[in-house]
Amino acid sequence: MIVRDLRPADEAAWRRLWAEYIAFQGGSVAPHVTDHTWARLLSPARTLIGRVADIEGRVAGFSVSLLHEGTWATAPYCYLEDLYVDAAQRGHGIGHALISDLIEMGRSKGWERLYWHTRAGNVAARRLYDRFGVADDDVRYRLTL
Repeated sequence: MIVRDLRPADEAAWRRLWAEYIAFQGGSVAPHVTDHTWARLLSPARTLIGRVADIEGRVAGFSVSLLHEGTWATAPYCYLEDLYVDAAQRGHGIGHALISDLIEMGRSKGWERLYWHTRAGNVAARRLYDRFGVADDDVRYRLTL
């Protein structure tokens, strides 16, 4: 397995996994939003980082992260917004590899921090995430505007 940047040739595989991820989250994303996200992932001026786990030429999982500035540091923060592994490929270290990849990338590029959140009841994901650190006590508020 290698973890690498998304490529234009990955579009069909990414879209399939993206649709599975959105369904897993119990949400919906309009097609034009997915199109926009895909374009941003490939844009040279992007702030989104799209990475995939590639197993013998097959995309088995992805991460989508957002670099942004913060007010408590001078180096960028990286928010891991989306992480998904093909259901048939789970349990083989793909999620761990995708997070480890971002940690390595962040250290080499001088990011201040990498962070993410998950649902409290997502036990399988939390088992993975607990290998990297301890969950904090922040509570998230969301307003749709």
